[in-house]
Amino acid sequence: MKKTDPIAETKRDNLFAEKMLPGDFVFDDKVAQVFDDMINRSVPGYSTIIAMIGVMAERYCRDNSNIYDLGCSLGGATLAVAHKVTVKHYSLIAIDNSAAMISRLQTRLARLNFANAMIKCRCEDILNTELVNASVVILNFTLQFVPVASREALIRRIYTGMRPGGILIISEKIQFPDAELNRLFIDLYHGFKENMGYSKLEISQKRAALEQVLIPETIDLHRQRLTAAGFHSVDVWFQCFNFASMVACK
Repeated sequence: MKKTDPIAETKRDNLFAEKMLPGDFVFDDKVAQVFDDMINRSVPGYSTIIAMIGVMAERYCRDNSNIYDLGCSLGGATLAVAHKVTVKHYSLIAIDNSAAMISRLQTRLARLNFANAMIKCRCEDILNTELVNASVVILNFTLQFVPVASREALIRRIYTGMRPGGILIISEKIQFPDAELNRLFIDLYHGFKENMGYSKLEISQKRAALEQVLIPETIDLHRQRLTAAGFHSVDVWFQCFNFASMVACK
């Protein structure tokens, strides 16, 4: 089911280009308008992560099962899955609590003529989402925005809602227990963003806006939480600087 996204409406991300008053980062319509540009210029290896999510979903999706993209934003992972999965009878459920993101994703799917029966979009808090019969669950740079106190319960609910043999794909901004390495990777990451066209002011202001909203954790903490929930195999399959993607098998 190869389809090319005909939408060229994404604007260049210059939301933090001008000096502004402090404030938390919000996934509103302004962010939704530039999100594709923002995420591709802000996360090293993002296109590779998205492509491989599709590949892994193709391998693990089972007939008459559900795939959940939790925190789907504009549907990068959702579309990667839809392009790759060959199972005929399955449901792909894209969920985000941002009405602006869901609205734009619905427009995108309509223009791509994806069957409504296959992809369902829902605007809701993933902490309230009921997961059932899932062969694949995707948390692509989503858990980092969930309150830390709610993360363990969410992972356990995901595990409970999955079929045996299913996988959870979880991508996150991470931190390192070694302070020197943590500083090194942050500096290298900021250099990456400058190479992608962001100014020092943009980098500084966005970092300040995200400080109380995006709370990163170590790989070891993620692994401990996933193992405690019941996943029997957990490991990193991709990492660049302080960004990583993991897979956990039920």
